[in-house]
Amino acid sequence: MKYALYTGCTAKESTPELLKSTLAVANKLGIEIEVLDEASCCGASHLQDFNEFLSDVLNARNICLAEKRGLKMVTLCNTCQLMLENTQNRLKNDEYKEKVNQKLDEVGYKYTGNTKVQHFLYALLEDIGLEEISKHIKKPLNKKIAPFYGCHIIRPSKTKDGVTLNENPYKPTAIESLIKLCFGEPVEYERKTKCCGFHVDLQNTPLSEALTRNSLLDAVDNGAEVMVTPCPLCHLNLDVKQKSVLKEAKKDVKIPVLHLPQLLGLAFGISPKELGLDHHVVEAVF
Repeated sequence: MKYALYTGCTAKESTPELLKSTLAVANKLGIEIEVLDEASCCGASHLQDFNEFLSDVLNARNICLAEKRGLKMVTLCNTCQLMLENTQNRLKNDEYKEKVNQKLDEVGYKYTGNTKVQHFLYALLEDIGLEEISKHIKKPLNKKIAPFYGCHIIRPSKTKDGVTLNENPYKPTAIESLIKLCFGEPVEYERKTKCCGFHVDLQNTPLSEALTRNSLLDAVDNGAEVMVTPCPLCHLNLDVKQKSVLKEAKKDVKIPVLHLPQLLGLAFGISPKELGLDHHVVEAVF
């Protein structure tokens, strides 16, 4: 199995441990990864508010990089996934696609729409499968683990078009299935599919902090010892901002937050250092 990996900005710069752990897990599973180093930022759900056409041209170009290689594009960020999905959906309109391709032609690209774009979480489940992944489990995690999906990986459902294995956006099960596979106990709590607050921060910091705080406390109050998320932006809020947002709640709580590949990597027996756990703000000891 070989993928074209669209890292986005965050997995390379703000959360390099995500890229590091993804490559380590892929290596264990025999997955060949070709990193799309020449790709640009997806626009992070903000560029389209300024210029939707420019956003679509940039993301069509990003997808073209995988198309030229004849590979499925996999993403590591919920927001990147949504931005690329939105572009693909808008480019189903042939007239609009032609307009975008006219601009792409200036830099030698042509978007065809023949490449599937899928988050690494769902690519693992669809292409590798739980049975194959289970063969690599060496170290049972034996912890109560709260999955945190966030917003963009499962909503809006109209954009998903098969990229999430028909996941129910209100009752998702993908992360839970991997937690169980790693011999962890999934924690059920209301806010696992809510916004982490990342995209609200610039407009309304108190609201952003409240969203982050509520998600952390909901997980802890339901017995979670660890949280895991497939999104680096969610990770930044839940890990980096944890101390400051929980100070407001006057609760002395510290809960480690794992990137999804780190969860698998630990269960595979990969060392915490190789998975980049030393990059975390809230100490994650396994």
